[in-house]
Amino acid sequence: MADEALFLLLHNEMVSGVYKSMEQGEVENGRCITKLENMGFRVGQGLIERFTKDTARFKDELDIMKFICKDFWTTVFKKQIDNLRTNHQGIYVLQDNKFRLLTQMSAGKQYLEHASKYLAFTCGLIRGGLSNLGIKSIVTAEVSSMPACKFQVMIQKL
Repeated sequence: MADEALFLLLHNEMVSGVYKSMEQGEVENGRCITKLENMGFRVGQGLIERFTKDTARFKDELDIMKFICKDFWTTVFKKQIDNLRTNHQGIYVLQDNKFRLLTQMSAGKQYLEHASKYLAFTCGLIRGGLSNLGIKSIVTAEVSSMPACKFQVMIQKL
């Protein structure tokens, strides 16, 4: 339980620190999101490398996404993704109905505009993990009601 609290505090401090540099005139909002996503990308690469060292090779893209939704998500966020959908053409939607990094915020509509900065790191985390498994992707997140969110993963074919 203590490690979960530390992760939440660390994440909040990362977001806060990156946005404080924006207030001091160093960067603008888009660059803050990019910076957080790049941090997540690197962490995702490292975590996947560590988590998959003793696993068998994955058969296909869907197996990799199932691994991300079950094992990877459980290790990082202490629960599985609530729903995984695909159109079988390279687009996957991962839905988390009680996303841990948003649960500290009020469930009201007033914080929806701030949700993107708390999701950027996780988008990078997913993209980095997939990258290390040989899948190039674009990951976006959307929140329609707090603390539920959807991550859309578009696989880029080579």
